[in-house]
Amino acid sequence: MITSSFRVLIVDDNDQAREGIRTILSADPVFEVVAEGKSGMEALALTEQWMPDLILMDIRMPGMDGLEATKQVKEKYPYVKIVMVTVSDDIAHLFEALKKGAQGYLLKNLTPKSWREYLKAIAVDEAPMTRELAFRILKEFSQVDKPPTGSDPLTAREREILGLVAKGLSNRDISSGLDISEHTVKNHLKNILQKLHLENRVQLARYAFEHGWMGKK
Repeated sequence: MITSSFRVLIVDDNDQAREGIRTILSADPVFEVVAEGKSGMEALALTEQWMPDLILMDIRMPGMDGLEATKQVKEKYPYVKIVMVTVSDDIAHLFEALKKGAQGYLLKNLTPKSWREYLKAIAVDEAPMTRELAFRILKEFSQVDKPPTGSDPLTAREREILGLVAKGLSNRDISSGLDISEHTVKNHLKNILQKLHLENRVQLARYAFEHGWMGKK
């Protein structure tokens, strides 16, 4: 259960889009919208002014777009979680957003309930990757050559958990399947991310695929 609230900055050049996002978030007291911006440059200024916990960033905006704004915000304020908001489900946009440092990716046509559940999970570092997304990542990276395998910094248990994350399982699913606590799963994931110098579950899935661990248990 989430007991604290999350300060949110909304950045979108479309007035109706910002209003729609604000309406979705206002239905849950966990989210507090502290500011709104219309461009990437405003995103930078408003982040410095308001220090939000979470930024909902449109990808396509005039001038500095959301991807470049995400890159610059994360360089200055790495603690901020950024979720890209777009009408496009182009996998290339997803990977570009992740490379810039975003923690998540939301489609504007999803239901309000799905939005709130996903953003809560992002806010507490528990957003599971969907099985559909896991499949699309597999398809995307099957087009490139598998990189050479270097030294493996992970323990056998960490590799096991990595494989389950890559298949789209949540922390709860993993704890149930391995008969360990969710707290233990979280700590394993923190260790894995730190060892591999990665930031989120999608990047973990890519790493697992590149090293041939998607089917291992």
